[in-house]
Amino acid sequence: MITLKEITTENIDAVLALKVRDDQKGFVVSNAESLAKAYVYSKTAYPFAVYDDETLVGFIMMGYYEVKEYYTLWEFMIDERYQNKGYGRQALKLGIDFVKKCFNPDSIYTGVAPGNSVAKGLYESVGFVSTGLVELGMEEMRMQL
Repeated sequence: MITLKEITTENIDAVLALKVRDDQKGFVVSNAESLAKAYVYSKTAYPFAVYDDETLVGFIMMGYYEVKEYYTLWEFMIDERYQNKGYGRQALKLGIDFVKKCFNPDSIYTGVAPGNSVAKGLYESVGFVSTGLVELGMEEMRMQL
């Protein structure tokens, strides 16, 4: 069963040790960088460890982007050892459900790096669509809730 859990002193080292495949490294920032952002934006960042029962499989961070006044899928990764097993789709749905339950927005946004067709396909499979905007080197996608 996939769950999102708080990042604590007990699991932070394991979260920091998660990694994507070498060919994916240009598409995502490290979890250390993501957690640094979560610390700085502590009032608007919502980081979680993704677990399959007691096995840590990934990291997701939802957030509120104050500049544009919308909620986002800010950072997301599944460790290379656990990719292509359905964890990504399940974790995305849980992150989206968290935002819906806590904040009830009308939509959620994310960005996808050009060339990252795997992530784009995954995001589309849960309901994100391209807005046509490319900003800061990322293609913006939106999910209407």
